[in-house]
Amino acid sequence: MSSTVTATPATAQAGSPLPLNVKTLFVSLALIAVGALYLADTVSGRQAALWIVGALLGAVLYHASFGFTQAWRVFVSDRQGAGLRAQMLMLALGVMLFFPFLAQGTLAGQAVSGFVSPPGVSVLLGAFIFGIGMQLGGGCASGTLFAVGGGSTRMLVTLFFFIVGSVLAALNFEWWSTLPALQPVSLVKAWGLWPALLANLAVFAAIAGLTVVLEKRRHGGLVSSARGTKKPASLLRGPWPLVWGAVALVVLNFATLALAGRPWGITSAFALWGSKGAALLGAEPATWAFWAKNPAPLTAPVSQDITSVMDIGLILGALAATAAAGKFAPVWRIPARSLVAAAVGGILLGYGARLAFGCNIGAYFSGILSGSLHAWLWLPAAFAGSALGVYLRPLFGMAVEKTPKPSGC
Repeated sequence: MSSTVTATPATAQAGSPLPLNVKTLFVSLALIAVGALYLADTVSGRQAALWIVGALLGAVLYHASFGFTQAWRVFVSDRQGAGLRAQMLMLALGVMLFFPFLAQGTLAGQAVSGFVSPPGVSVLLGAFIFGIGMQLGGGCASGTLFAVGGGSTRMLVTLFFFIVGSVLAALNFEWWSTLPALQPVSLVKAWGLWPALLANLAVFAAIAGLTVVLEKRRHGGLVSSARGTKKPASLLRGPWPLVWGAVALVVLNFATLALAGRPWGITSAFALWGSKGAALLGAEPATWAFWAKNPAPLTAPVSQDITSVMDIGLILGALAATAAAGKFAPVWRIPARSLVAAAVGGILLGYGARLAFGCNIGAYFSGILSGSLHAWLWLPAAFAGSALGVYLRPLFGMAVEKTPKPSGC
């Protein structure tokens, strides 16, 4: 995540808990409660439960500072691998939980399926573009939403252009959908449960081990997470250890699978919101090839779209967590170069996510938990794009974390 999410009141003493933002906390919790009641009445109890799951995801992401963008950036720039190791733990727990149920195709009597998309050129290109956008925009898909909920005014700009990029990709669907690609491949179905599970666990262990080796080579040992906090963990007020966040995200993604019949996703809602907005401006998105096979969401209320409901719930959950931590303090003065980066990064995020059939959640987290081959193309391509984005950040006046080298002076 970007370091510009929120501002901490200057009157707080170091190490002491900040006072609750009572009004903001009350409003956010009230909106979550009212939204759940509305969805239960107008859509279904499952939709209301997914709204609550979305809110819990927002709280977890905020309290654990579980951003993918900063974790990748500090590893590229400074070889600090705590964030990456937390991601590997999350994925390992996730595949052990998801694969058995995806293999049998049911969970608690409901049919379930994963996000399995065609691996091909569009995935590689889209993920690479998305990776650049992560670093310029200041967040990934989940990071953008929880930062908006956390009070980051800059990330509102990123989110707006994220939606714009998604609409542009929907407009260009006929081009990128014809790029060379294989048929969708589920490793769980192609290899069987145990070979797929053991292969995934071996790769996660190898990646985590590599981060340890490279971090020790750079620093002489393992260093702490770059968040720089020594406050004791608090369940309701944060901050949380990364391990807590990893476990909670897996559990909540599994809850999504149980309730929705498929894993957690984020960015399909952005294409929907943007297309609905384009329709209000006189466009006819129902005629676009992107929506031709399934135009129903364009005319249905947003409350019926699972991803939209969870995204809005996530923002409110992050807002509640920010208020509980006493850190809701939006900053309205943002440097012009940073705003340009947010706009450019947002467009790259939106366009890239659609080309790659998902973002860091739908294609990476949930894609790997789904056993999809396309997720294993997405990861290295997005990481390469993110590495390029790290080196572009200073051009826009954006910081890159790096530990100073020891000096003999």
